[in-house]
Amino acid sequence: MEESRRDRDEEGRARNARPRDGLGRPLPYGAEGVERQPEGVVRSPGETVREAQRLLDSGMPFHAHEVFEDAWKSGPDAERELWRGLAQMAVGLTHAARGNAAGGARLLRRGAGAVEAFRGADPHGIGVAGLTRWARDLADRVDPAPDRSGQESGAGRAVDAAAEAPWLRRGDRPGG
Repeated sequence: MEESRRDRDEEGRARNARPRDGLGRPLPYGAEGVERQPEGVVRSPGETVREAQRLLDSGMPFHAHEVFEDAWKSGPDAERELWRGLAQMAVGLTHAARGNAAGGARLLRRGAGAVEAFRGADPHGIGVAGLTRWARDLADRVDPAPDRSGQESGAGRAVDAAAEAPWLRRGDRPGG
């Protein structure tokens, strides 16, 4: 009987140590992957936004989601929904880039709904109105809902994660 391999971290907790690609998909052991984001890093909001933007611009929304997740878990309760919503949008882009249109659209819309409460306040310079518009527009483009002719519109077509990356901060880039 073959023993199953379980990766463990230094504390003995189960952790998958397989390398991953830029969209977070596991690769075979020994393959060259993208360096993973360390877990549990406490960053300032500005550092969080800068690091997540760098990862999004590099076509690595799965890794940006991990940065947002750290902020969601370590930040103040009043901002929990902001960071959680941003993490959901990043995972939505991840799914859309992997060709999972329905899952991507669902998470993009859920994330947009979570951050909408921050519209007008734009915490940490985050352009909430632009992000919610981006997320809903992308969800509409990848959502496999049938059009009037009964044909699915863009269902299952993977998007380019880097080309679709949103601008997180108001005014950082043209149109941002």
